[in-house]
Amino acid sequence: MSERDPLGWLAVIAAMTVAVYITRAGGYWLIGRVTIGPRLRKMLDALPGAIIAATIAPLLAHGGVSALAAVTAALLAMIGLRNDFAAVASGLVAAALVRTAGF
Repeated sequence: MSERDPLGWLAVIAAMTVAVYITRAGGYWLIGRVTIGPRLRKMLDALPGAIIAATIAPLLAHGGVSALAAVTAALLAMIGLRNDFAAVASGLVAAALVRTAGF
């Protein structure tokens, strides 16, 4: 794409930016027109955990020992330190150590 049209990548990025903006703004617009009852509130409160689980599940299923070590280290760091940065850093270090050990 870049050999024939050097600005093609810019058009793709612009289109993705517009799509993301429309999706996010549309969500705010739509939720502003819905009455949030107790059932919907519970669903919205559970949504971040569901997104994290949906992100981690394929990683654990296909990532092997290093992925399991990374998620375990991040989980333990998050429980113990309650610090997002420390959890990410410990997960990265655990994955690197396990991969360096050859697993």
